[in-house]
Amino acid sequence: MGDPIKPKKKYERPPTEWNAERIAEENGLKLEFGLKSTQEVWKARAELRRIRTNARKILAGGDKGKGSSKEIMDRIKRYGLLKLVEGKEYTIDDLLLLNVRDILERRLQTRVFKKGLARTVKQARQLITHGYIAVNGKRLTVPSYMVPLSDEDAIGYYKKIEIAPRIVEAEAAPATEEKPVAKAGE
Repeated sequence: MGDPIKPKKKYERPPTEWNAERIAEENGLKLEFGLKSTQEVWKARAELRRIRTNARKILAGGDKGKGSSKEIMDRIKRYGLLKLVEGKEYTIDDLLLLNVRDILERRLQTRVFKKGLARTVKQARQLITHGYIAVNGKRLTVPSYMVPLSDEDAIGYYKKIEIAPRIVEAEAAPATEEKPVAKAGE
């Protein structure tokens, strides 16, 4: 039957591999959101690039893009990528203001941590991959799952799990006595 078709990459590598500023920014995002690899940051950037490209096409198309603009805006509203402002209607121009953090905020891993189901983002990732987290009663094992706003309140534990509360150690820990080291020949 032949080899299975190799799936297409969902990201593009940066044009310059060794850019210290970009690497520092990506490492900061990896730490903040508990990402496993830099490729996850690249995937979020690719998704953001797709959203912005579609927004630019709609703006350039004029009246032709009215139907597709509604679809894109509905998708953005469904995932809650734009911050809700009282009395303000979203526009296509607002899509151009999105950044990578907005995309990474909607991941299941981040939502589990923000909801308080895990003590750290790394632990949130572990709970998801081990099958302890469910959305609407359905177990999910993909930390990069984009959580719609309608499902955000339905995130919970799939299996019963006991997570110990965080123990805060005292600042002034009692000093331990050091034994004198015997020198050779004494």
